[in-house]
Amino acid sequence: MKQDFGLTVAGTQVVLAASGDEKHPPENIIDGNSETFWITTGMFPQEFILSFANLIKISSVKIHCYNVHSLSIEKSVARDPIDFEPLTNSELERSEEQLQMEEFTVGTSATHLRFLIKSGFDHFVSIHKVTVEGTEENA
Repeated sequence: MKQDFGLTVAGTQVVLAASGDEKHPPENIIDGNSETFWITTGMFPQEFILSFANLIKISSVKIHCYNVHSLSIEKSVARDPIDFEPLTNSELERSEEQLQMEEFTVGTSATHLRFLIKSGFDHFVSIHKVTVEGTEENA
């Protein structure tokens, strides 16, 4: 049965974030609430890494964000967040009034996902929520 692994309650952790703001910490990405967010500070590229409790088979990844222009996602099946391989690249459309929502159909296995924000439409971008739909690999 598919579930969302982009949540703290699924055992997922943000193990790295390139920048931090105490009012908008990286953990907001996986709290399930699109009202809270992680905001970048400073220059590009920016990145964050999600680590899952176990190896999962991912069917799709959705990102809810604001001001992201160029994004790439990489995956790793290693025990530690190393040896990343490219998964997808995307140029997102600018959205003034609402959050950008981009969905990637992937069909791959991973223990970690690295999100690289290569450029933004502004100096700061925000990541509100990441949905990682899939199943546990050993299920």
